Amino acid sequence: MSERTILVLGASGLIGRFVTDDLRARGFRVVGLARSLLPAQRMSPLDIELPILSLDAAALARLLREREADVVVNCLGVLQDGPGSDTGAVHRDFVTRLLAAIGESGRAIRLVHISIPGTAEADRTAFATTKREAERLIAASGISHAVLRPGFVVVPSAYGGSAMLRALAAFPLDLPAKEMATPFQPVAVEDISATIAWLATRDIGDAAVTAMSWDLMQAEPVTMAAVIGQFRRAFGTSGWLRIAVPAFMLDLGAKIGDLANALGWMPPMRSTAIAELRRGVTGNPAAWIAATGITPKTLVETIGRHPATVQDKWFARLFLIKALIFASLVAFWLVSGCIALFVSYRAAAGILTAHNFPPALVDPITIGTSLMDMSIGVLIAVRRTAAIGLAAGIMASLGYMVGAAILTPDLWIEPLGALVKTGPAIVLMLVALLMLDNR
Repeated sequence: MSERTILVLGASGLIGRFVTDDLRARGFRVVGLARSLLPAQRMSPLDIELPILSLDAAALARLLREREADVVVNCLGVLQDGPGSDTGAVHRDFVTRLLAAIGESGRAIRLVHISIPGTAEADRTAFATTKREAERLIAASGISHAVLRPGFVVVPSAYGGSAMLRALAAFPLDLPAKEMATPFQPVAVEDISATIAWLATRDIGDAAVTAMSWDLMQAEPVTMAAVIGQFRRAFGTSGWLRIAVPAFMLDLGAKIGDLANALGWMPPMRSTAIAELRRGVTGNPAAWIAATGITPKTLVETIGRHPATVQDKWFARLFLIKALIFASLVAFWLVSGCIALFVSYRAAAGILTAHNFPPALVDPITIGTSLMDMSIGVLIAVRRTAAIGLAAGIMASLGYMVGAAILTPDLWIEPLGALVKTGPAIVLMLVALLMLDNR
């Protein structure tokens, strides 16, 4: 059992969560910190929620002393600017305060920083440039550090780009030929954790590991087509005929993803993701392998160890459909409200009049229900209020059904079956409510 304490920042993320749990299994005392943790992620009393990004250098230094940190692993990162996400604040400004805090803490601490592979000359996005700025700050700090630059990280769970590749593997779709040929060197998340464990056992004064920068990835170059192909073998879909998505569709999807990002969602297909995908994931892991003795797992070893389970297949098939479900529900509520209020107002009001509603109530009810429908659509469209909107949509739909059964029962046998179709709409909203989780 190691006596050293490892502090993992970003313990709710794809890499951070796995690293936290794996290092504990290796015998380290690991404190996992995150801005927010799902109930299922609170696996230990050492999993702690803190507004990490809002802490100043003095508060961070106090945290390091109180938690007796020997190694700090910074897994914090955001792909693209948006509501609640600021690449500069997370990648550059926070690292500046963290470096100051390590210096002020009075403790001998090694910083392990998770960055990205590639060169500064190829950086084109705010994500990449701010990541690189953080690397320069760390290199100039004089603090014992290791900058780890993992390739495409393969994790048992799925999120972001990893989820997108699984979805492509589950459908008869290919990216454009140019993107499929992009170099895409993978790394198993277990190898990242093993590297951190190796660093954590080294003495802080060991000059050989005082200032390291390593690419972590499979040594043999592969392409995105090979990565997706390996997922397809696991899903049993490798023999399917496939259709290549035109490049303009990929760019259009990125623009739609940027719009969703502005509403608080974090779709994997955004302009930054596509730009980074087209750049590729390459590096030279020779220095890492030589220093640590770790033999990186190959793509086949990482993905091909077990066939996909039914939950893997369900997730992959539903991942792309999730966006369609939410978009259709937003359109359903917004369009239905707009039609009743602006296009067919007289017809909508006439339904109430024909059923002997008091004339004084016809206009208020027609306007009120139309505005309610549009409000539900807006609530569902915004990530922060989506759950409220879906719950409100279910309640409103049930209210329409019950109200019609009491006041206008003949609408239940109306030829187009508008009320009968409300039932499946409720089920779809329930499905959307159950699919809200990202992690």
